[in-house]
Amino acid sequence: MTIATPAVRPYQSYVYAYPHKTAYRPLGEHPSGRPLLSELWAPERKDALSLYVHIPFCEVRCGFCNLFTRIGAPEELTTRYLDALDRQATAVRDALGDEGPVRFAAAAFGGGTPTFLTASELERLCDIAEKRMGADLRSVPLSVETSPSTATADRLAVLAERGATRVSIGVQSFVDDEARAAVRPQRRADVEAALGRIRDARIPVLNIDLIYGIDGQTEDTWRASLDAALAWRPEELYLYPLYVRPLTGLDRIGAATPPGTEAAADAAWDEQRLRLYRAGRDHLLAEGYEQVSMRMFRRADAPHEGPDDYACQTDGMIGLGCGARSYTSSLHYSFGYAVEMREIRGIIDGFTTTEDFSRAEVGRYVDGDEARRRHLLQSLLQADGLERAEYRARFGTNPYDDFSAELDRFAARGWLAGPVGNGLLRLSPEGLAHSDALGPELFSPAVRAAMAAYEVK
Repeated sequence: MTIATPAVRPYQSYVYAYPHKTAYRPLGEHPSGRPLLSELWAPERKDALSLYVHIPFCEVRCGFCNLFTRIGAPEELTTRYLDALDRQATAVRDALGDEGPVRFAAAAFGGGTPTFLTASELERLCDIAEKRMGADLRSVPLSVETSPSTATADRLAVLAERGATRVSIGVQSFVDDEARAAVRPQRRADVEAALGRIRDARIPVLNIDLIYGIDGQTEDTWRASLDAALAWRPEELYLYPLYVRPLTGLDRIGAATPPGTEAAADAAWDEQRLRLYRAGRDHLLAEGYEQVSMRMFRRADAPHEGPDDYACQTDGMIGLGCGARSYTSSLHYSFGYAVEMREIRGIIDGFTTTEDFSRAEVGRYVDGDEARRRHLLQSLLQADGLERAEYRARFGTNPYDDFSAELDRFAARGWLAGPVGNGLLRLSPEGLAHSDALGPELFSPAVRAAMAAYEVK
């Protein structure tokens, strides 16, 4: 078996959705113009939707963060934002109509940091999801993101009472020096106190996010962070490789690499991240965790609080908030995307003054080829892999026929598992380790061109 060659850089892009938002464009420039949501959703199945609500506020912005979020919310901005969310939710629910069943199979509050909102504002957020959208938060999985400084007892009490089944907290490192190196101002004592409050709230699933590849991080310090997290017996752990993206804090403060040494520095960093990934993976497997994807590990005896009947490859998503995306079978849409703080503030301000949310503003149409790519990509990047019979039932074709060049290339690198039962197409352990190289190779030429033409702002 041939292992991936050094020429393939293992850390190219974290693929959490396809097509990426940088491939979206203003729909007013499309020949058909900005479509009405009611027309977009009319032919769609709406009995297993996912609801995602985006809160674009944080108390600080970490050095590695390129998410759509701003620091602070002056002059009652959170109130104006929730007012706009209320208007948007009303418009979207009207657009979904009542001709057939409208049911949500899962819900999530993300950001940013949803718990930047006060306890009373979180109550209002839940009311918007329930009373405007019709999501029964107490009967479906509800995941909420938080941070050490905002995971307060009163906020967690609201989430627990309103049906939260999962809380995800970004810790990144339990080593204070490493947190500072990642431009994440926090103390381990505060992190431990927040974890204690989450456990006291008795929310069924605790997820802890950790990052590897921080400057100065070693296998010993990485193991120390892993063991500190494991002391809380989290039901889930996410292990993220560090990236330095344009316009982020780490990008702005990073010292210039001496001319002629960039390739060597990149190779050394890749080697460090791969070494730490493998050490972390092996340690978690030995501690009774199952690998769900390159990043996600679930405790083998933990309750599974994910949606049983929602599939991200096939079912629709309703996104509320100016950083959220929505998915139909033909169009993925959102609002504008930015990383630079001034641009983000402008988009948020524009969202809060919007009165008419009846049309899609920014997005990308997804044709048959792109739908196949998306299904293959999102299935293959999971440890369970792709069921070929399911793919054939949906598209009428075989993935090996549709993507023979890509799959042959992955097999030659040792990224695909050997023959398995039930017609599964799965990644090998080495393939999972190279998910951030494999995923981008499945992007279509058109999406690649659109992403390359995107002006970073």
